[in-house]
Amino acid sequence: MLGICRGRRKFLAASLTVLFVPAITWIYLFAGSFEDGKPVSLSPLESQPHSPRYTASSQRERESLEVRMREVEEENRVLRKQLSLAQSRSPSHHRGNHSKTYSMEEGTGDSESLRAGIVAGNSSECGQQPAVEKCETIHVAIVCAGYNASRDVVTLVKSVLFHRRNPLHFHLIADAIAKQILATLFQTWMVPAVRVDFYDADELKSEVSWIPNKHYSGIYGLMKLVLTKTLPSNLERVIVLDTDITFATDIAELWAVFHKFKGQQVLGLVENQSDWYLGNLWKNHRPWPALGRGYNTGVILLLLDKLRKMKWEQMWRLTAERELMSMLSTSLADQDIFNAVIKQNPFLVYQLPCFWNVQLSDHTRSEQCYRDVSDLKVIHWNSPKKLRVKNKHVEFFRNLYLTFLEYDGNLLRRELFGCPSEADVNSENLQKQLSELDEDDLCYEFRRERFTVHRTHLYFLHYEYEPASDNTDVTLVAQLSMDRLQMLEAICKHWEGPISLALYLSDAEAQQFLRYAQGSEVLMSRHNVGYHIVYKEGQFYPVNLLRNVAMKHISTPYMFLSDIDFLPMYGLYEYLRKSVIQLDLANTKKALIVPAFETLRYRLSFPKSKAELLSMLDMGTLFTFRYHVWTKGHAPTNFAKWRTATTPYRVEWEADFEPYVVVRKDCPEYDRRFVGFGWNKVAHIMELDAQEYEFTVLPNAYMIHMPHAPSFDITKFRSNKQYRICLKTLKEEFQQDMSRHYGFAALKYLTAENNS
Repeated sequence: MLGICRGRRKFLAASLTVLFVPAITWIYLFAGSFEDGKPVSLSPLESQPHSPRYTASSQRERESLEVRMREVEEENRVLRKQLSLAQSRSPSHHRGNHSKTYSMEEGTGDSESLRAGIVAGNSSECGQQPAVEKCETIHVAIVCAGYNASRDVVTLVKSVLFHRRNPLHFHLIADAIAKQILATLFQTWMVPAVRVDFYDADELKSEVSWIPNKHYSGIYGLMKLVLTKTLPSNLERVIVLDTDITFATDIAELWAVFHKFKGQQVLGLVENQSDWYLGNLWKNHRPWPALGRGYNTGVILLLLDKLRKMKWEQMWRLTAERELMSMLSTSLADQDIFNAVIKQNPFLVYQLPCFWNVQLSDHTRSEQCYRDVSDLKVIHWNSPKKLRVKNKHVEFFRNLYLTFLEYDGNLLRRELFGCPSEADVNSENLQKQLSELDEDDLCYEFRRERFTVHRTHLYFLHYEYEPASDNTDVTLVAQLSMDRLQMLEAICKHWEGPISLALYLSDAEAQQFLRYAQGSEVLMSRHNVGYHIVYKEGQFYPVNLLRNVAMKHISTPYMFLSDIDFLPMYGLYEYLRKSVIQLDLANTKKALIVPAFETLRYRLSFPKSKAELLSMLDMGTLFTFRYHVWTKGHAPTNFAKWRTATTPYRVEWEADFEPYVVVRKDCPEYDRRFVGFGWNKVAHIMELDAQEYEFTVLPNAYMIHMPHAPSFDITKFRSNKQYRICLKTLKEEFQQDMSRHYGFAALKYLTAENNS
């Protein structure tokens, strides 16, 4: 264990003193009672004045020794009392493997002793802090705004969950964007013994907007100042973290430090590890006032109840107003104001050992916080350079961060045994649905997939788009996995409108995608593409779940339901917007069909017009989609009529019809029972027909399927007989459900299937 254990040290010293001081004293007295090799009797009966050996000198020596003996005995009595008290207070005394406490390193509120022996303190082996109850809830507050910060929060939360042994309650002060992303993430993550509450950061802007701030965090970098007002009034203490924090230990160890606060200490902070507040970084550098090096606010322990009683709101506001008269603005956001308050009121702060906030900005003293990397507790990437910061051990820190970045978050759904979780309606419903399934059913895994909750991270990259004001805007909707990533740039070049994509990836693949996207000029130039990560779980590709996720998160009134391996014709976006008006899609139930073609060539000179496409059809460079393997899928489009059509024309539904369509955003979702390959689009088109959608073919629109290696799912379909049997069973059950839901009108689907 790390840290200097003062309590244990006193215990040991007391023990040694009680054992050895009496022994040494008696040896001294016994040795001093010999004269000329003969023992000198200390008995008063033998020490009469008439004894020839008795002298005035020996009398004084005897009296002196007796006084010293009484002093030593008194000291021993006091030490025994201290030893007894120390034993009774020892947290580990009489506790075995079922202890409800954690061993923690001893922190210190003494800044001088901390500065004198940081490394020695970190490497101490002893340590037992006051107890953290086994099921005690630890409260964590984080300010988060925007798309990038939301990604950072996920990595921070992973590092906390990985080490934790206690229930957690996250208090997230978030803007509308971060709330949407993180609320969906935690709802689909379903981690036991984790509660999340959100507080509207936008409502707090007026509390701090009067403070000019030059820091890159903007107005949200000031919101930690108002946590006493924002968080529930009955919340007594909270750990406040920046989003760029990585934990390397159980957060309960930090929570236990609250027990060490004394007197009026209400803030737990680590000393700033750069020279910023010393004012010597460059000529004319003038920082805000601070105590010595100042304190870093990336990790804060707040005693909220005491802060409220001290009128913290009034305290920091008065300090900020006074300092802004000369400083004009903050450079490090809330940190400047916290330090100015501490400068005036040093008794407020309890100084944490610096391994609780190892700051990896350039030119810091962070290396003095640890003798070995195993001493680390919390790593703080507080430089704008983040992972590119200069540090002697940055490679180790980077690897630790990347470990959590790519760690499978599904593995963190572990129960805390012995700690009852709050009742969760969604979780209970899920367990009930799963319990109703027959595990001996050969199609059990197919049925189970329908109820699997996949962890979902919406808007993984920055998204910024306002739909056109004329209510004609159309979003292209598609889904993909890692093996189709190369299609993204081509689609972005063909479709200039908004796109909503659901990507089925592992945590590690999500980071590969992020690096790929950030390295692509084409993708980075587009802010109207919403990337929604659905994390891998189970053995099937949940194609219809992915489509539903992409459909649900569009901001336009219409959507083009496509697939990732199709390239739309150039100009299709504008053509569809005009067609929406022409065919009055807003007031009618129509599904506009975009005819689908395919090429077997990986290098294709893409046709720029219908005339050019028809020429390529005649030459055999292009084909109608799947005409040679699955004619029924697109035959009702009537390609012969389309060749000469100049106006939209209506077609009727037929069995196994699966065209690509443009519909209103309120159209029904895809049926989740269909996973992998087979019937996933067919079932959706069938339901559109059951709801009396009119299928209309667009005469001057087209899309072309690009060749690729067969997917894993189609390979399973072709090679696995049980897969095909289960798919047939699911089709029959779907048709029966349609009959129950839509009545007599749905009987035609059963008839059509039997005749096909």
